Amino acid sequence: MHTTGDFSPEACRPAASWQTRQTITDSVELLVGYGLISAVVWTPGPMRSWLYFGAIAWFLVSIFVSFPGWGEMGCSVAGFWRSLWIVGVALSLGTVAAMLAGNLHTLHHPGPPIQWVKAFGGYTIWALAQQFLLQGYFLIRLLRILPSKTWAVITAGSVFALIHLPNPVLTPVTLLWGLVACFVFLRFRNIYSLAIAHAIFGICIAITIPASVHHNMRVGLGYLTYSPPRHLHLSQIDQRVSTDE
Repeated sequence: MHTTGDFSPEACRPAASWQTRQTITDSVELLVGYGLISAVVWTPGPMRSWLYFGAIAWFLVSIFVSFPGWGEMGCSVAGFWRSLWIVGVALSLGTVAAMLAGNLHTLHHPGPPIQWVKAFGGYTIWALAQQFLLQGYFLIRLLRILPSKTWAVITAGSVFALIHLPNPVLTPVTLLWGLVACFVFLRFRNIYSLAIAHAIFGICIAITIPASVHHNMRVGLGYLTYSPPRHLHLSQIDQRVSTDE
């Protein structure tokens, strides 16, 4: 008995066409989004602000148009408690780094708790935004484009690190963190625990390594045009723009 039905070339053609359109859409969204982020990082003057808001608009519109669901993007309670061990790892490594910095006399911090909130509150929010973009936007699209999860993770981690050039501290750190975070995301599908760990690692770098080395956590043009601050200050604006002169 012969059956044609769903296995006929005509039946397969619409599915293949939809797959092609999805791949093209994902590729355009990734290229334009990454291009806008790169432009923000490397553009000086007032034009930078326009590009910054343009990038936000692009991500909001593209997410709305091809919304995969909050759970797919890791914005849910599911997986949070099971992935909370990554926060414990970050706290442990941060504690060791702080102890070493104390012995080397490079440890510096804002002071009272309220100063910690002022110095790092915005950065913590920015850490969440970065994880949302890395996993909830870039990684899930790369998973649909590339032939394997491993290649998707490697690509996502690499582009995450490249955007932190030419910072000699953040570039290798973000490469390692990007790879680890993407693999953890694939296992638990949650960005909140990753964002907490990200914030811990970032704050650890800020208080254990002299600002003269990492240029107050700036990247791109901001790293090259950095001038030493009068006091420790790591704000959301510093990180989101990262090119302040």
